[in-house]
Amino acid sequence: MLLLPGWLDSGPTHWQSRWEALHGDRRVVQADWVWPRRGDWMARLDEVLLDEPAPVALVAHSLGCLLVAAWAAHSRHTARVRAALLVAPPDIEREDAPPQIATWRPVPRGPLPFPSRVVVSSDDPYAARPRAQALADAWGSGVVDVGPRGHLNGDSGLGDWPEGRRLLDALLAAAGG
Repeated sequence: MLLLPGWLDSGPTHWQSRWEALHGDRRVVQADWVWPRRGDWMARLDEVLLDEPAPVALVAHSLGCLLVAAWAAHSRHTARVRAALLVAPPDIEREDAPPQIATWRPVPRGPLPFPSRVVVSSDDPYAARPRAQALADAWGSGVVDVGPRGHLNGDSGLGDWPEGRRLLDALLAAAGG
């Protein structure tokens, strides 16, 4: 599993950090978490992906979801991905989006070339449910709404988030392994 944190990385109470410790998943570490550059993040994902035995699963949170979409639209290595779990994709096209992520616009909306599932919260402050649904539809992803849980991050109190791990396992089983 390759963990793709969002803007500012995932802190110690974030489920991604806990999965890294519990399951040995590998975090894709970016050079700049504060002022992320889409092209740099895409190149880093390619680099890490090619260092892993294929195939891999991508487990993205927030801006990491948009990384998957942008990367998939340009990379020649998408066949190395079994599936992608995309948790809490943000709406960065809102007027109040932070200027640090402005270079990520527009959000790629092409279908992903591998099975994917988008996990949303009904009260995510960074993406209204209809916007998250529209992204999932554009990417050809199924959607799972886990109810009112905020941005599905460390502040959401998810702990080890076993529900998320079950969603990942189900996605991988449906993808054939």
